[in-house]
Amino acid sequence: MMKRLTYLLLGVVMAACSSIDCPVQSTVATLYQVCDSTGTQMALSDTMTVVSARQDGTEATLIDGQDATLYNKGFGLKEFTLPISYKHPEDVLVFHFDNSNNKDLHVTDTVWIKKEDYPHFESVDCSAAFFHTITDVKFTRHYIDSIVIKNPSVTYDSQTVHFYLYPKSSN
Repeated sequence: MMKRLTYLLLGVVMAACSSIDCPVQSTVATLYQVCDSTGTQMALSDTMTVVSARQDGTEATLIDGQDATLYNKGFGLKEFTLPISYKHPEDVLVFHFDNSNNKDLHVTDTVWIKKEDYPHFESVDCSAAFFHTITDVKFTRHYIDSIVIKNPSVTYDSQTVHFYLYPKSSN
């Protein structure tokens, strides 16, 4: 009888314990969708490279331990994902566009993304994460006509579009 009670008690204790599964996809990044002037998704006809920049405006060699090149030579992109920093209230990204028909045509735009960072806690067993709320976006207008914030909340959700990027119609 005592043995049976011990097994029953052990079973109840094990059933009461719960485990928190850490997210498999734990990357916090922004998703950009390229659109034409009517709002229809389109593909970029030029090659795009995106690098991070330091607060003083110069191109960085590292951002949060990652290489400064965030996206390298994407062509025909309809959408793309870029990481977001954990510790800076503003990320500065430099977009380089190279025309595929005219190798001498290089256009650069700078994008400033202001955000609020807040820690996200799943469990002591999971790695630390920061989620973000995008508060503002500014950009130069050499190649980019506009960037619109679609969803300001940046979490683990890799399917949510955060920005609509509208290139100028002549590009």
